[in-house]
Amino acid sequence: MTELRIVRNDMETKIMAGIVLVRDIMSKDVRVVRPDTSMKEVVATLNKFDIGSILVMQGDRPVGIITERDILRRLVEPCLAPEALTARQIMTSPVMTISETASIEETAKLMAKKRIKRLPVMDNGKIVGIVSFTDIVFKVPTLISMLEEIMRPYSRSY
Repeated sequence: MTELRIVRNDMETKIMAGIVLVRDIMSKDVRVVRPDTSMKEVVATLNKFDIGSILVMQGDRPVGIITERDILRRLVEPCLAPEALTARQIMTSPVMTISETASIEETAKLMAKKRIKRLPVMDNGKIVGIVSFTDIVFKVPTLISMLEEIMRPYSRSY
């Protein structure tokens, strides 16, 4: 209990000082697939690990990201067969990334500007985590107003 209180106080101190970095709140367990992975396998992985997105990697380089929304729009709505499509065909690309040393404020501004909800986190050219708007909302609630831009509905032209 004391250790939890110390960690919480450390985060509160960082928030008050305005020095919360991406590495302080990111999820470190990042799931990845190759571009040629079948969408059936991608969906099975998302379900198995109860996650909402997965990175598509070519070697050590992120080339795309697949979110639940991508699956709904590019696979489910057009009624396509998941075993017939690959991650490359469904992923959003190019994928934006952010440094683990970026501030949370900078991250929230980028997410709002680009209207994205998840950013892979890089350190020295390698994926080290992923940060989502949910991570920011729950761990740094003072930035909620900035993230409202992401949550606002907007119309897309298809």
